[in-house]
Amino acid sequence: MAEKHRYPTLRQLGLMVLLGLGSFHNALADAPNAPPAVETYPLAGVIGQPRRVGVPHGKEARRHQGDWGRFNYGNGEFAGFGPVGMYGVAPWAEDWSALRNPSRRRDFLDPLKFIALNEARTIWLSLSGESRARYWYEAQPRLGTVGHQGASRFTTRNFLGADLHLGQHVRLFGQLNNGTAAGSRYYGYSATWRRRLGVQQLFAEVKGTVIGAHMGLMVGRQQFLDAPSWLLYQGETPNVPLTWNGVRGYALWNAIRVDAYDFVQTQVTHDTIMGGGFDRSTRLYGLDVTSALPLFTIGRQQVHSFLDLFWMGFRFQGAQARLMQRTGDASGTQTRQNIGFRWYGSAPAFEYDLSAVYQTGRFYAAKAGGNRPISAYAGRAVVGWRHSSSFFHPFVGVQAEIYSGGRAFYQNGEVTGFVAPFSPRNGTFDASRTLVRANLMSIGPLLSATPLPRLNFQFKLPFMWRQRLGDGLYGNGSRYTFFNSSSLHKAGRYVGFIPQLSMRYQITQHLTYQVNGGALVMSKGVRREGAKNGTFMISDLVFRF
Repeated sequence: MAEKHRYPTLRQLGLMVLLGLGSFHNALADAPNAPPAVETYPLAGVIGQPRRVGVPHGKEARRHQGDWGRFNYGNGEFAGFGPVGMYGVAPWAEDWSALRNPSRRRDFLDPLKFIALNEARTIWLSLSGESRARYWYEAQPRLGTVGHQGASRFTTRNFLGADLHLGQHVRLFGQLNNGTAAGSRYYGYSATWRRRLGVQQLFAEVKGTVIGAHMGLMVGRQQFLDAPSWLLYQGETPNVPLTWNGVRGYALWNAIRVDAYDFVQTQVTHDTIMGGGFDRSTRLYGLDVTSALPLFTIGRQQVHSFLDLFWMGFRFQGAQARLMQRTGDASGTQTRQNIGFRWYGSAPAFEYDLSAVYQTGRFYAAKAGGNRPISAYAGRAVVGWRHSSSFFHPFVGVQAEIYSGGRAFYQNGEVTGFVAPFSPRNGTFDASRTLVRANLMSIGPLLSATPLPRLNFQFKLPFMWRQRLGDGLYGNGSRYTFFNSSSLHKAGRYVGFIPQLSMRYQITQHLTYQVNGGALVMSKGVRREGAKNGTFMISDLVFRF
């Protein structure tokens, strides 16, 4: 039976546009030294902010990062709370305390960002919200394996958050979510797409200064972004992003920080207000130590760099935990210990981002006698040149990645395939999520240009090969079944390439339009086994405050 009210009404879409345009006058009146509007909502990674941002800008009036010492550099993601510009990927990471002085208000919605609840203005409430309307078209969904052509999906999602500060040391944060999904010849919708109303986040935090460090303890349901975004992120694609339930403790000095955490995943259902409670079979736990390294020079270039060392444990079941064996897929539970690093550096003329992970652990088969050890790895490198003084603010770089493959159809022995089960960010690899980072090697150019303060273009062209000929290709949540034991080698190692172009336009402080388009061009060998070439287009209209 068809569901009612699956499309947003014209009134809802119109309200998004009018609220966004309401800040247009304020946006035009921004001070000349305000950060470029296109950086209002930065993303993770080297070109997550289209223009290079240095130390002086991290805590200026038009940005809302916390007091993170040297970790305020750039988009602030090395502080461990996700990227933050004017707005943050995690809204609770934003610091609006400067609005305690009403004379500092610049936007018509600023009164909602600091609502004083006592005369001393030490108890205050900050509201946040986001509404996203997304249209997604795929000419050949999942390389043609869905069974029909021309899938059109239209989704909306809404978040409303409240951040209650009880003085300097205690705060409570809560966030509600809602999502709708419809379209034509669509596929793949689950509870993470359609949600009447749910609690997205709900946690308490106690914080203060101890032994010279900004320390805090967060208990409850929360976003977690303290990892390389290609390994773990918030889940940008579905309407209900990934959240975790548990405890997180952090200590942040001027140039070093420590983060420890232990979570179980939120279980998402259509109709339960708390999202179905806790998925205790899925865990995330670990320890992170990040250092802002001493400045050094290469030629005449002074380099700011950060070294992130981490141990991160995964425990998960379901489709991503299954192993392909000769007698059929083996279901079970996987535990993976990720030991890795990320080294990021930025100079006036260049940037680099190098990271690698080794996974060890064990596969516990649902049926007795099928337990197997795990040994897998992954690595990623981005190196590029920036010309910040140019009119176009270009970034010209190269991205190379490798993700180990498995031994498909083996009944025993080591499991060698790399898995990142918790919503890694695919935007710099394959925005359509048709192919995910498993049994792949890729290399290609990565280009960015920002000709106007509100406008950014990015182009990427990854060429791909299978890391192991004895393993197949993987999509979002499962492997492609067009390979069998005899065709894996016949198809050859080369997979194909994915040319992609994206445009992001910051219409006003509150309203953003973004479009991603590309093509999946598969090799002759892969097409011979049943895969089909295709194109895709994803467009987003987002209102945020």
